[in-house]
Amino acid sequence: MLKKTLSDVELGGKRVLMRVDFNVPLSKDGDIVDDTRIKAALPSIEYAAGAGASIVLMSHLGRPKGKKDPEKSLKVVAYRLGELISCPVKFVADCIGPAVEEKTRGLKPGEVLLLENARYYSGETENDPEFAGRLAQWGDIYVNDAFGTAHRAHASTEGVARLFDTRVAGFLMEKELAVLGGLLTEPKRPFIAVLGGAKVSTKIGLIANLLERVDRILIGGGMAFSFFKAMGLEVGDSLVDDELVPLCGELMNKAGREKEKQIYLPVDCIVAKEAREDAEFKTVSTGDIHGGWMGVDIGEKTIDLFHEELKGARTVFWNGPMGIFEIPSFAGGTRRIARTIAEITASGANTVVGGGDSVAALNEMGLAGKVTHLSTGGGASLEFMEGKELPGVAVLENK
Repeated sequence: MLKKTLSDVELGGKRVLMRVDFNVPLSKDGDIVDDTRIKAALPSIEYAAGAGASIVLMSHLGRPKGKKDPEKSLKVVAYRLGELISCPVKFVADCIGPAVEEKTRGLKPGEVLLLENARYYSGETENDPEFAGRLAQWGDIYVNDAFGTAHRAHASTEGVARLFDTRVAGFLMEKELAVLGGLLTEPKRPFIAVLGGAKVSTKIGLIANLLERVDRILIGGGMAFSFFKAMGLEVGDSLVDDELVPLCGELMNKAGREKEKQIYLPVDCIVAKEAREDAEFKTVSTGDIHGGWMGVDIGEKTIDLFHEELKGARTVFWNGPMGIFEIPSFAGGTRRIARTIAEITASGANTVVGGGDSVAALNEMGLAGKVTHLSTGGGASLEFMEGKELPGVAVLENK
């Protein structure tokens, strides 16, 4: 269902409590490596400020596990936000307590206050009602613009929202729901899903749901080897989730019964003795992986096959690398898929990329701006595309 957004409510003179996703990667020195998530929140923050609201921002950073950790402080994010935005940005080194109360009371229309890491408190991930109640003091209106955490029922994403009469989506949240929802309801065809990554356990529900909706699914990455094993093929020392092998077999059988719904697996792959840059590696045909070797990327024949399939697509959803792309020798498949998706986007295809590793590959290649939509979701994107209800979305007001 369509959710109310910032543009549906009166903001003048109000204090907006906004959940954003500032879980940005940091270097060993504590510097921000990629500020994409900060920039993604700017439209909602600037709109609220321009409408005469004061804004209190909540986020998490990393996994401090309920304890204060200086290396996971949002202070560095506050500095970067101040450089990117036109309104004054303040920071408070806590998210509840007297210091926060003083800062929020002093906020003027158009000003922004970023609270410290919400995960410094165990009540955040436990969705503790008392912690949610203390957060709720800092706003008159609740806004969730953190799609990347919408699949978590945490205090700042779900618990606190229930305490507001007015609880709406931010513009980033609205865009993510519209784009991903469009893939599930009205995609231009052919619609092809490209799925990779290491673990089949995180994608098995997604594959089952997409089989009902897409024309083809192209599978690469470590997850492919569980499907190979289900077909009775030799996989050597490749990554396999033995518990899910039977389900992989069932999905292959279902795809085979429905002529229009096909799963394409690699026809060849690069195998290595170890997952290291200096390891010995070679290309072998599917099913010809012997003991002591592990699959680390898709091979050239598979790259050509996937490229040809994608050339005719009108809609593409890509999640997960085709190999261990962090190691240059095993990044060829992922890089070629990225270039192909950028090429078909330029030809008019609707291309949506979700998942940290896929987005990282595009950023590394300078292709992030060459696809239709980069989802900020990761796990949230997967669960949404799997057909699951996201707690952080469900709690918001419907139109």
